[in-house]
Amino acid sequence: MVEGLYNITRAQAKSIEDNHFKRTTERIQQLQSQLDSAPRTGKLKDKVCIITGVGSLKGIGRATAILFAHEGARHLYLLDFDPTNLPDLKANIESKYPDVKVTTAKADAADEDTISGVCEQALREEGRLDIFFANAGIATKDHLANTTAEAFMKVMRVNALSCFIAVKHASTAMLKTNPSRGKSLSGGSIILTASVAGLRSGAGTVDYSASKAAVNSIAKNSAYQLQKSDIRVNTICPGLIETGMTTDTFDYARQRGSAGKIGQLNPLGRFGVSQEIANAALFLASDDSSYVNGQNIAVDGGLSSSHPVVPGRWA
Repeated sequence: MVEGLYNITRAQAKSIEDNHFKRTTERIQQLQSQLDSAPRTGKLKDKVCIITGVGSLKGIGRATAILFAHEGARHLYLLDFDPTNLPDLKANIESKYPDVKVTTAKADAADEDTISGVCEQALREEGRLDIFFANAGIATKDHLANTTAEAFMKVMRVNALSCFIAVKHASTAMLKTNPSRGKSLSGGSIILTASVAGLRSGAGTVDYSASKAAVNSIAKNSAYQLQKSDIRVNTICPGLIETGMTTDTFDYARQRGSAGKIGQLNPLGRFGVSQEIANAALFLASDDSSYVNGQNIAVDGGLSSSHPVVPGRWA
């Protein structure tokens, strides 16, 4: 099939595209339902976790919260600026995983007093903090010429300042030991949601991309400053993921009948789903990644590692 792509008809190309989209759809459905039959391996047994940005029904934060519960987290503190979907998330987790404590709260992830307060609450109630996933964020659509200074700083506040605050206060909490609660040494994992837009151009607006590049830098520099504490700081850099933030893109494509083309510019030729980012977050949260620190990990189907894919072109 590869050699023949130079000389295929339009109908054949359409057939190849349709078959690829069918396989993609089947794969995504499999990914989204994987927890239905997956065993609970206890990778996060007894861990105390804080996650921000959990409000979107299709979001990375929600998918990660459910996966962390599945993997045995002791207590999840789940925060979002919009509290609308928090009761449903709490009920969902508690019904499936009654052994997991869930605390939800309306919170501004970029408010320092709020985040320091949640970290202190975890120490007060559980005696430890093990994982902080700073996932809150916003996206923008304006071209450079139409981006105001105020809009730029708003994006920086929500996307970058929130991560700085998370690292600052989560690391302070993670330095504290509590042998009576099973934590005799300092340590923990801080995970920040960045973006492929923070690694390369052409993947986001100027303000959004700048904020995510800042997040990547925060992780690298924090890992250095927290040396010898066993506190790891890493970022996840998602590519095109179907979430509440990208709803307009997906709805528009489906209305045009071109949903099969979403994500076709990366080598995998498809978009991703929140569960795939949650899997990366689980890896970074667990001891599976005990020697991974200061890294910006792209989960983007290969987009950041290559030129855009052009059918029939291999170099």
